[in-house]
Amino acid sequence: MSRAVLIALLLSIAAASSAATVLIVNSRNAGEPPLTEEQRAVREKFFGSDKELPPIKEGQEMRPRW
Repeated sequence: MSRAVLIALLLSIAAASSAATVLIVNSRNAGEPPLTEEQRAVREKFFGSDKELPPIKEGQEMRPRW
């Protein structure tokens, strides 16, 4: 088997497995109903909300290094 045929075969297998993965993941998410208000409240309580963080009183604020 030549190198070109082997590379083409591996690329086609990778593309087919990627397409199958996308189809499987999308089919699982299609049947989920949206969250109820009670579920949304519990999730917001557990993970926190979009509230602004309190200002830093002492110390240096962290900034990116770039």
